[in-house]
Amino acid sequence: MITLAPGRPYRVLLVEDDAADAMLIEEALEEKAQRDIVRVDNGEAALEYLRAEGALMPDLIVLDLNMPRMNGQELLDIIKIDESLKSIPVVVLTTSAAPDDVSGAYRRHANAYVTKPVQLDDFTRAVQSIDSFYLDTALTPND
Repeated sequence: MITLAPGRPYRVLLVEDDAADAMLIEEALEEKAQRDIVRVDNGEAALEYLRAEGALMPDLIVLDLNMPRMNGQELLDIIKIDESLKSIPVVVLTTSAAPDDVSGAYRRHANAYVTKPVQLDDFTRAVQSIDSFYLDTALTPND
């Protein structure tokens, strides 16, 4: 299990194109503990952020699958073959429960797959399950 420096929030890169969903995800993540959350709305923007000189690498990426420009599956392929990024845990958080999407995400080495529920309480619990996944099993990349 990892330990972060005392008082250091963990960093989350949220890749989500729906503003309402992003707001709910951010609120759910911040409810349990302090987080530094950076939000981008497509895979290209996420890749630009991750490859920017001097950027602080996230401890966790929360990734929607269905986005414009570069979708989550394409981004996941790139992240998991890039030596400097592949150790960052990726949790897919999407509306799709299609078997091909689920199996495709795991074939691409996603660390977890969470389907967005419709009910707000269920949605909040689903997002907070990401915390449990991260804190119990994830490895952080070197700063």
